[in-house]
Amino acid sequence: MKWITLSTSDQLDTIYASDEIVVLFKHSTRCPVSSMAKRSLEFDKELIPAGTKFYYLDLIANRSLSNKIAELWNVQHESPQILVVKEKTCLYNVSHQDIEMRELIKFL
Repeated sequence: MKWITLSTSDQLDTIYASDEIVVLFKHSTRCPVSSMAKRSLEFDKELIPAGTKFYYLDLIANRSLSNKIAELWNVQHESPQILVVKEKTCLYNVSHQDIEMRELIKFL
């Protein structure tokens, strides 16, 4: 699975303006539930349609970006959390143990 590191506000602005569907994974490197969610996603990576972009946000290093995600797509901050977004619309948003590849791919 190829993660794209999300580390700048400019990246978020580009995603917000794009008509491409992308996945944003907000991960706390200090949280065992978050680590389990990440492993679960990686285990089912063969389900990902070709060309889908998966962004990885390290919440510990970039909390301000998580806040910006919450603001831009009008979602409550949670960790771990996954969002499927297209332009200004959040198509799918779940957190914690509800993060499952088989569910999120329905929105890709």
